[in-house]
Amino acid sequence: MIHQYQLGGYNIVLDVCSGAVHVVDEVAYDIIGLYPKKSREEILAAMKEKYGAREDITDADLEECFDQVEALRAAGKLFAPDTFEPMAGKLKEKTAGVVKALCLHVAHTCNLNCSYCFAAQGNYHGDRAVMSLEVGKQALDFLIANSGSRRNLEVDFFGGEPLMNFQVVKDLVAYAREIEKKHNKNFRFTLTTNGMLIDDDVIDFANREMSNVVLSLDGRKEIHDRFRVDYAGKGSWERIVPKFQKLVEARGGKNYYMRGTFTHANPDFLKDIQQMLELGFNELSMEPVVCAAGDPSELTQEDLPIVLEQYEKLAELMLERDREGRPFTFYHYMIDLTGGPCIYKRISGCGSGTEYMAVTPWGDLYPCHQFVGDEKFKLGDVWQGVTNKEIQGEFAACNVYARPDCRDCWARLYCSGGCAANAYHATGSVTGIYPYGCELFRKRMECAIMVAVARQLGGNKQ
Repeated sequence: MIHQYQLGGYNIVLDVCSGAVHVVDEVAYDIIGLYPKKSREEILAAMKEKYGAREDITDADLEECFDQVEALRAAGKLFAPDTFEPMAGKLKEKTAGVVKALCLHVAHTCNLNCSYCFAAQGNYHGDRAVMSLEVGKQALDFLIANSGSRRNLEVDFFGGEPLMNFQVVKDLVAYAREIEKKHNKNFRFTLTTNGMLIDDDVIDFANREMSNVVLSLDGRKEIHDRFRVDYAGKGSWERIVPKFQKLVEARGGKNYYMRGTFTHANPDFLKDIQQMLELGFNELSMEPVVCAAGDPSELTQEDLPIVLEQYEKLAELMLERDREGRPFTFYHYMIDLTGGPCIYKRISGCGSGTEYMAVTPWGDLYPCHQFVGDEKFKLGDVWQGVTNKEIQGEFAACNVYARPDCRDCWARLYCSGGCAANAYHATGSVTGIYPYGCELFRKRMECAIMVAVARQLGGNKQ
């Protein structure tokens, strides 16, 4: 399978199963488009008809181009067959029972009242609570005990708002540092925060112990303050932006992400990214809202062409700022054309419910943060471990080939079948798909590949 598209002045041909990305001239682009359907004679005749009037393209040029396309196919770099299905599930079989990461919900409560919050303003449709130190320690012990020979372990302090339980966060990090060498482990911590409680103590601690900090900002003040309000209904933009700027400056502008959410209110989210850039933030992410169908924030079909255009304009902005010596990072456009995840990882998916789990303040285990509160997805707890083997089995069997709708999608080896939570909320099955999200992902990948191509070629076009 191949995927062809034209973007940013480039003719791009992606060979899905080999991963080869070809930047070609218009003749090669047209030949490749006809190649699987027509004979050599038919293709050359069509090319001669189209390009015959051009003095810079001879019949010999057309024949040579066709031969080059055939050579690429013979080399396995065009129209490569899909031989990966037998490997589906192999990685999860190999790592069965091995947990590498936990999302610790240290606070099921929040000091903001965001209307689009998938976590129901931080309480996950349940009781407000904070995690005790004892539960947190047991969670870390569970992670170590179930990590096998894996040395590097990841823990994300999440909420609600985790800084509402900051002392426990600090104490858990201290506990982890005490025990990691004993077990030959290395903990990597992440903190996700809305910024309201950031102070010098938080900044110093985060810079010392957090490998990454995720900061929630929706961009423009009017957009941010429309949704991210406190319980008095007052917007939070003016209170958190100076704190974010101070934290990012103290981190040397590295190892953080400014994470925004775009909704039906701002499908023109590039304006929000530009606002973040103007504020001095260069490590950015804008995510489509996750909310119930019919919610006023839900992205609509009318929003779709606007959002797709925004992704293209974002790619243009990134390249423009590259040329100006002012580059920035956009999370969804980070792609390595020469390497990246191994094929086993590409087809097996994110690892939710198997190598990655969320832990509630009471110590219950769920496949990921988006399933927390839905009792049928409760896997067990940090004392007894995973006891709901049936549900875990569903996630273990969840891979790109378990999703029939993915089989004909050119982007399947980039998204690995997509988000199980989004699929479940859209279809009622973790092996379904979220069609709207698929549309957005494919456009992001086209733009990401184009940006990577442009950077590799130094802006030169065929």
